[in-house]
Amino acid sequence: MKTDEYNYELNKDLIAQSPLENRSNSKLMVFDKKTGDIEHKHFYQIIDYLNKGDALVVNNTKVMPARLLGIKKETGAVIEILLLKNLEDNLWEALAKPQKRLNIGIIITFGDLLKAKVINIKEDGITIIKLIYKGILMEVLEKLGTMPLPPYITKKLKQQDSYQTVYAKEYGSSAAPTAGLHFTSELLQKIKDKGINIVNITLHVGLGTFRPVMVDNISKHEMHSEYYILNKEAADTLNIVKEKGGSIIAVGTTSVRTLETVRQNNKRFVPSSGETNIFIYPGYEFKAVDKLITNFHLPKSTLLMLVSALTTKEFIFNAYDEAIKNNYRFFSFGDAMFIK
Repeated sequence: MKTDEYNYELNKDLIAQSPLENRSNSKLMVFDKKTGDIEHKHFYQIIDYLNKGDALVVNNTKVMPARLLGIKKETGAVIEILLLKNLEDNLWEALAKPQKRLNIGIIITFGDLLKAKVINIKEDGITIIKLIYKGILMEVLEKLGTMPLPPYITKKLKQQDSYQTVYAKEYGSSAAPTAGLHFTSELLQKIKDKGINIVNITLHVGLGTFRPVMVDNISKHEMHSEYYILNKEAADTLNIVKEKGGSIIAVGTTSVRTLETVRQNNKRFVPSSGETNIFIYPGYEFKAVDKLITNFHLPKSTLLMLVSALTTKEFIFNAYDEAIKNNYRFFSFGDAMFIK
């Protein structure tokens, strides 16, 4: 399979620049993965497609204010750092711009509260840095950092927490699990009241989710690993739902990748944590997820390939054509699709 097969044209006016005031008022395309049939709804109507005894699986990761602007101590050059993943103690994987201005051993300062020492510069574009600070790191980042919005969002956020899900809890992501941005606390309560299990898992979104595919042949793409957790309570609930014939509905591709990682080598859901670099594209046999709530994804992205694997590429591209014709909003702050 060729990466170019997953390309499509999109008018930039359809790229959402900000969230709706009421998150659940976004459009919802309801898409039948077996027939390709489409219904046009609003997101608050998602509850009509969830049944008592189902499991709605949400990723409770919380986005760090991970974008930092610093000064190269030796020259005064401005360096932008995006924190990706905590390797150990204060050692971090990061993206640095411009990386070519960096050398091993240099110090980048971010005011009086934070410094970073460059430990390694890798060929894949990753820079390894050691953070030097006093106090609690997340408190320091909240003072100095900003939300790491994708480059296609050029409008400044009015409220920083608009790039967080209402159930965000575990700090560690460099990007939001954006399918979850459509939920309000009120809608989640209605879903609970209907008898649907809301299951929390964690996958800290990093380079594996948002790095573009740069190779011609999809099978040659290497996913960057991301840390996930599925605890005992979540595993037990998911097993019961499966045994009783309920559906497992993943909210977002990060939830899909976590659930499928756990089920790859197990006949049941088991408590587990670790790194996953699972890459799901057409031909993959799903073992955990029945249905998916997701956004409309970038051309030639691993996320577009994942949703195509749940149905067919042809059906997905027909759905995207329909979304464009009906002025759906695309990408992180955009509208939603429910693949049932």
